Amino acid sequence: MKNPEKSSVTIRTIAEMANVSHTTVSRALNGSPLVKPDTRKKIAEIAKEIGYVPNINAKSLVMNRSYMIGIFFTNLDTGTSASFLTEVMQQSQTTLPNSYSLSVNSIDNVMTDQGILMKNFDGILVLSQSPTDDEFIDYIHEMGLPLVVLNRKIGRKDITNYAPNDFVGAKNVVEYAIRMGHTKFGLIKGIKSFESSKQRSEGFFEAINAHDIQIDPNFVKRGDYRPESGNRLMRQILSSGEVPTCVFCENDDMAIGAINACIELGYRVPEDVSFIGYDDMSYSQYMTPPLTTVRKPTSLIIQKGVASLMAILEDGESKKITQQVIDPEIIVRSSVVNRIKE
Repeated sequence: MKNPEKSSVTIRTIAEMANVSHTTVSRALNGSPLVKPDTRKKIAEIAKEIGYVPNINAKSLVMNRSYMIGIFFTNLDTGTSASFLTEVMQQSQTTLPNSYSLSVNSIDNVMTDQGILMKNFDGILVLSQSPTDDEFIDYIHEMGLPLVVLNRKIGRKDITNYAPNDFVGAKNVVEYAIRMGHTKFGLIKGIKSFESSKQRSEGFFEAINAHDIQIDPNFVKRGDYRPESGNRLMRQILSSGEVPTCVFCENDDMAIGAINACIELGYRVPEDVSFIGYDDMSYSQYMTPPLTTVRKPTSLIIQKGVASLMAILEDGESKKITQQVIDPEIIVRSSVVNRIKE
């Protein structure tokens, strides 16, 4: 292949050599999921061979882009666990084209600090956990910024939205514990204002009530999704005079704290107290015992969200609205003992 002079190399040069459109070349060089992997590879090889070097600064000026994507959580100070934040960021970095950068922000900060300028972002991903985010979502939508809302099902139908079905996940995993012979349950809830906690609690009680199981009020506590609250609240449950045979913690982080409380107080897990978590964080399979939990489809939700945002940015597909609620998966490990054998 004859190489053109480097000074004359442009995207159109690559397009002619690859026999594709210059738009396809631009997308491929940006790592767009809209271009087939084989085509991306071919274009990357040609670009490397002829010495093409993109000028990001010039491209930003010409296209009036910052190449910055804003990821906004409901609140980074409370409620957003470190493990969930890490998983979201890792998956976003993996899925987003290489030319883009990420900026992590808290919705609470934006609504009180006007120093965060929305116009600095090409697009916005909202990891929504509460209906209190609706004001911010409305604000971004009215600005006309490309927007995708993830993690919570929203009421409006004119914004692309991907969310997990936490109600079904909680209901199914508690029904599994009931089939294992458990009838004496404890519950450590998440933050009251969060939709995830609401759905998981409703799923828990749906399964319990369907089997006419009564719950001791002393076994139901409200946490904040952090390990410290799981530990503290489990100590309260154990000091109530009775001990549940199975405790459902509404996320894995609280389950870690609760299990440690049992071990510290001399209870065997799962023989004396079994545990169920939620989210299936990366560490869950390495806990002692490995944690039975619900695998929240966070990676899939992020992949779909980033791909949809890129489609809006690159093709202007803002009118193509996709809304999907994705069922989670039950992950059975050894933290729930089979009491039927007893």
